[in-house]
Amino acid sequence: MPTQIIGSFEVDGKEICKSLELPWKQNQRSISCIPAGTYDVIKQPPKADRPYSYFRFVSVPGRSGILIHKITYVTGLKGCIGVGKATADLNHDGLPDIIRSGEALAELINLLPDKFQITIE
Repeated sequence: MPTQIIGSFEVDGKEICKSLELPWKQNQRSISCIPAGTYDVIKQPPKADRPYSYFRFVSVPGRSGILIHKITYVTGLKGCIGVGKATADLNHDGLPDIIRSGEALAELINLLPDKFQITIE
């Protein structure tokens, strides 16, 4: 069973960045990627516990608190989607990690509207 899923984040058919998610585990909170589908997403301003802007999924059946945010290692994911500009095995564990995550998130923040829909395939 895979320990992570590397994908891509596309806007209007153009790849903007890479994505990192947990594998499918029956949509279980904090340990599974989200199911395929189309979802509403909103931009969130920085908060005390997350001092940068990020995105929040509005309604995923059976789940809440799913974000698109900065990440480096899959161990930092709790059912959210991490983004970055590329992958590399930073900690030499044989698994790709995400690099230049802040750059990718900033690009998405500047590119995407405050509210939009995302399709997960």
